[in-house]
Parts: sequence; C-alpha cells; structure tokens
Amino acid sequence: MLVKQISIFLENKSGRLAEVTRALGENDIDISALSIADTTDFGILRLIVNKPEKAERILKESDFTVSITNVIAIGVQDKPGGLSKALIILDRESIGIEYMYAFVSKTEEDALVILKVDDPEKAVKALKDNGISVLPSSQVYKL
Repeated sequence: MLVKQISIFLENKSGRLAEVTRALGENDIDISALSIADTTDFGILRLIVNKPEKAERILKESDFTVSITNVIAIGVQDKPGGLSKALIILDRESIGIEYMYAFVSKTEEDALVILKVDDPEKAVKALKDNGISVLPSSQVYKL
C-alpha cells in the first residue's frame, strides 16, 4: 500500500527544475503529483512518477541528489470535510503528518492526497479500518 516518492534536492538556480523535467520526459517517466518547497538557497522537489526506480537512476546519473521515500496515497471525498475525516483518524491514532500534497488528477469522485507520516503501516491500517480509500502503488503509478 505504500507508494514510492522521489525527492530531489535542487539548488535555487534558474533552469534546475527544467533539467529534472527534461530528463524524466526524455526517459518516458510521467509525473502524476508534485510538490516543491524552497528556501533562499535550495528546494526539495517531491514527485510521484510511474517508474520511481528508473527516475531515481536517471536523475542520479544526471548528478542530482535524489532519494526515495515511502508515502501513502489516499482518496478522500471531494467535498467540504472530506480530508478532515482522514486527518482526524490519524490524529486519534497519534500518527504525525510530516507533509502532504494533492494529486494533479482524481479518481471518479475522490480527490487524491499524498501523505508522509511517521508510522506508515499504522496509518494505512487505521485509515483502511475507518473507510478511507488507500490506493495501492500499482494504481497510483498509472494515474
């Protein structure tokens, strides 16, 4: 149930983001979700792609600092309060959220959200036990 997220350390320098997307595109790697957090000097680009291991290899070969992190992809009702239900479950189980971001697309009626939590296995069980859709990596990589 865990999804592999690619994290890339980027210097805050013109063209670096373009270099990442070019390298991925040239190697038939599709981006389905992304988040970027930056400071004055650097940024962390987080991606969900269809071929995470290949993306990691390609980016490392292009001299980027890259890591793979396990995250959870959940489907929440795309209406007011939909995300709140999942977050209340995690809070009740004392599972901390390190960060989260939304997908570019959605499945049927659900909005898709990526969560990085401090206890992924416990989070997956708690969410599933409480009716939250946790997407398998095989489904996420096809979106």
